[in-house]
Amino acid sequence: QLQLVESGGGLVQPGGSLRLSCEASRFILENYVIGWFRQAKGKEREGVSCISRMGTGTAYAGSVKGRFAISRDNAKNIVYLQMNSLKPEDTAVYYCAAATTGRASIDVGQYAYWGQGTQVTVSS
Repeated sequence: QLQLVESGGGLVQPGGSLRLSCEASRFILENYVIGWFRQAKGKEREGVSCISRMGTGTAYAGSVKGRFAISRDNAKNIVYLQMNSLKPEDTAVYYCAAATTGRASIDVGQYAYWGQGTQVTVSS
């Protein structure tokens, strides 16, 4: 079964940057659409960004568009989420997830495989 592991989270000041990584094992990552999601304390999980199998299509939530960038390196089985100009409102546990079919989207329901999450805290 596909396994996903997120890394790169941590504490950062407002306006700072972090790069999250999602590494896949067992399967070739290019077979999967990959999405990034986040869940703040007391809030529902929401879509952040997604990327198509070969990286030719991407989508972003309006709240992060222009600040975050998703990319993938299929040769290394890694998907990245570069996060710039971070705000306290970005504080959440960030998850990567994989889907085998469909156009890349930030709909939680599309994704069957999930990583364990990595905490991002934006605070001064």
